[in-house]
Amino acid sequence: MVKVTVGKEAPERCNQAFTVAAAAASSGVPVSLWLTGESSWFALPGRCEDLDLPHAAPLPELFARILAEGTVTVCAQCAARREIGEADVADGVRIAGAATFVAEALAEGAQALVY
Repeated sequence: MVKVTVGKEAPERCNQAFTVAAAAASSGVPVSLWLTGESSWFALPGRCEDLDLPHAAPLPELFARILAEGTVTVCAQCAARREIGEADVADGVRIAGAATFVAEALAEGAQALVY
C-alpha cells in the first residue's frame, strides 16, 4: 500500500509515491495506491498532466502503470470534500473509505508507505 497525501504543491513527494507504487507494480508486487488530500485530484481524467517534475518519470505514465497492474483508490471523505464522485474519476479508479483502507492494511503481508 502506498498512500499519497500531497498533490502538485509538493511535486517531489507526490511523484516519489507514484514512482514507488509503479515500480512495485512493475515488479509483480500487488499494489494499492491511495489518493488522499490534494492528491485526490489526480483521480480525475487529465489531472496527472498538471504535475511536471524535471528528471522524473511523467505522472500520467506512472498512473497508467499502477492502474494496469494494481488498484487506485480515492479516500471517500477526501473525494466528498472536493465534490468528486464515482462518475468523475478515471476508469478503474474507485472511491472507498477508511474501513477498506484498514482491511487492506491488515491483510497478510501488507506493508504501508505514506507520502
